[in-house]
Amino acid sequence: MHVVVAGASGFLGTPLVARLRQRGHEVTRLVRGDDTAPDASRWDPASGRVDQALVGAADAVVNLSGANISRWPRTSSYAREILQSRLGATGTLARAIAAADRPPAFVSGSGMSWYGVDRGDDSLDESAGPGSGFLADVSQQWEAATAPAAEAGARVCLVRTSLVMDASGSALKLMAVPFRLGVGGRLGSGRQRMSVVSRDDWVSAVTFLVEHDSLAGPFNVSIPQTVTNAELTAELGRQLHRPTVLAVPSPAIRLALGGIADDLLGSLDVRPAALEAAGFTFAHPSLASTLKAALS
Repeated sequence: MHVVVAGASGFLGTPLVARLRQRGHEVTRLVRGDDTAPDASRWDPASGRVDQALVGAADAVVNLSGANISRWPRTSSYAREILQSRLGATGTLARAIAAADRPPAFVSGSGMSWYGVDRGDDSLDESAGPGSGFLADVSQQWEAATAPAAEAGARVCLVRTSLVMDASGSALKLMAVPFRLGVGGRLGSGRQRMSVVSRDDWVSAVTFLVEHDSLAGPFNVSIPQTVTNAELTAELGRQLHRPTVLAVPSPAIRLALGGIADDLLGSLDVRPAALEAAGFTFAHPSLASTLKAALS
C-alpha cells in the first residue's frame, strides 16, 4: 500500500512509519519544514494546502497532526491552538480525500477524552455517548472534521487513543521521575479508572486499521482491562523498585494545575470493543505487561 502520514515525526508517528515500512508499505511523510527527503511532501494545513495528486494516489492517509495536549500551562491561546491545529489538519486532509477520484482510506487521530473527563465506573465502549469538557469538545470537533471524506465514500477510522505508555516520551516519561526519586504515589483517592496502552500495541492497532479495508468507525485503543490510578501507581513502583507510600491530595493537584487537574483526577473506563470484535490481539493486554514493554 501507499500510505500518506501527517504527524510522522512525533512520538506516535515515528514508530508507525517504521512499522508500516517494515510491513512493505510505501510511506510519504507530510512535512511543514524544509525537509527535502524523497519520502517527504510539503503541506500547510493552516492554509489548507496539500498535494492533491499525492492524496488522490494514496491507498490510505493517516492523520496524527495536532498540538500537544499535555503542555502546561494550558493558556486560553494555547487551548485555541490545540483545537485549531487539529481542525486545520483534519479538514485539509478530509477535503483532499473527498476530491480524489478514488478516495483513500482515512485513519484519523482522536482521543479517549471524546467520552469526557469523569464517567466514574461506567464501562465505555464505542457505543457510549459523548462526554463534556474542553478535551471532549476538541475530540468531538476533531472527529466531525473528517465528515467530507466519509460523505465522499472514503473508509474513515477514528482512533480514540488512551494514555500511551513508553519511557521515551509522553506521560510515562514524566510519571516515572518522582517514582525514580522515591516520592511517587497515587493521585487523589487513587480510585479513578485509567485506560492505557503500550506504544507498541498502539502502532500495531493503527497498522491493523490501515490494512483491513472492511473496518470503519470509532475504535478505542486501550488495553482490555482498565486499572485504577492506585493500581497503576503500585505496579509502576514495583517495576521501578521504588516505594509508593505517598499520595498527592486532590486539592493540591487542583491548586497547582487548575483545570488540567480534571484530566488526572477524572475516571474513564474505556474498552476496545470494536478492535477486539475485528480480531485485533494485544501483545501487552495487562497493565504489568504494558509497563514492562514501555520501560524496556
